[in-house]
Amino acid sequence: MNGKRVLIVEDEPAIRELVGFALARAGFEVDEAADGTEAQARLSERLPDMIVLDWMLPGISGLELARRLKRDEYTREVPIIMLTARGEEDDKVGGLEAGVDDYVTKPFSPRELVARIKAVIRRTSPEGGDKPLQVNGLSLDPGSHRVTVDGKALEMGPTEYRLLHFFMTHPERVYSRSQLLDHVWGRNAYVEERTVDVHILRLRKVLGPAGYDRCVQTVRGAGYRFSEQG
Repeated sequence: MNGKRVLIVEDEPAIRELVGFALARAGFEVDEAADGTEAQARLSERLPDMIVLDWMLPGISGLELARRLKRDEYTREVPIIMLTARGEEDDKVGGLEAGVDDYVTKPFSPRELVARIKAVIRRTSPEGGDKPLQVNGLSLDPGSHRVTVDGKALEMGPTEYRLLHFFMTHPERVYSRSQLLDHVWGRNAYVEERTVDVHILRLRKVLGPAGYDRCVQTVRGAGYRFSEQG
């Protein structure tokens, strides 16, 4: 599970600290938000692999936030575990109908929460989500964060790596510059669309000597596509 990122949305600092400490010890990267507004800002910056969401939040409730996130194409695939003091069946049904993946009732054991998080991530992750991605001799290993061609490491910047990872997990589909900005940079990234072109050129330059620059294709008037059919 190392490298998986969890966003904790909880207004009580002591609980945020407790959950964050337990997750960090288990090898997770941790981000925190004290309310729904802050959570949405964090999500715009970067999508986590999991959201731990308190039911009772100031302002927008955790339940309403969950509904919004599951209606939004950008965030709908992120799994959610709800922290709640409510044990009534009707409340749980309401949360599940909103798209919540699991419940942990307060007071809870941090070890149990970590185990539930791991279970939900395993259940909701794409098959082989942590396995190396392969296109002929080009390989990207999410676990080690390495890109190789026929076993030889390629050096590239973090943005080029994220671009390549996104392309290799979404092959043969055309993405516009604005869509790539949303998925790779985050919705609140203060960069121009032409920034995408700059990083595409850099990615092609890295892939070029091995001939894989042909996989990153420009689709005139539409955007970019990653294809094995160069």
